[in-house]
Amino acid sequence: MSIFLFILAIILGIAGIVGSIVPGLPGPPLSWAGLLVAFFRCRISDSSDKITMACLLMWLAITVVVTIIDYVIPAKFTRLGGGTKAGSNGAMIGLLAGIILTPVGMIAGCLLGALIGELLFGKRGLGISCRSALGAFAGVMAGTGIKLIATVAMMFYIV
Repeated sequence: MSIFLFILAIILGIAGIVGSIVPGLPGPPLSWAGLLVAFFRCRISDSSDKITMACLLMWLAITVVVTIIDYVIPAKFTRLGGGTKAGSNGAMIGLLAGIILTPVGMIAGCLLGALIGELLFGKRGLGISCRSALGAFAGVMAGTGIKLIATVAMMFYIV
């Protein structure tokens, strides 16, 4: 049973890391679920490495904060770049559409989506639209980076 839980925790940790990069998968919550499984595995095995309840609760708080920040940062960065809600929505739509075409497609989709959203729906000029697109891109990358750091750190505790 302990080996099964260890493998399940590793799979959830890896899924969390992948989910930090791929939109649509909840990266930090998956990694925290892996941490929870590792917590229970440590409780039933003879392992000298124990995950404490305090550690588990601390990572739950971090998971909640990182998940909330991931939704807030792209909009804030888009606004800092002079963008509107149309640019934020376009960036997310482009990001999701770009999933089909590898990570490069996701980055290009985010930039193009924000640009097209600002030009067509935000009724902005090309200069402001480009600045807004770069802000949206920076926000998505910052959110992804924060999620990736958190999930890799949780994977450290899982292993």
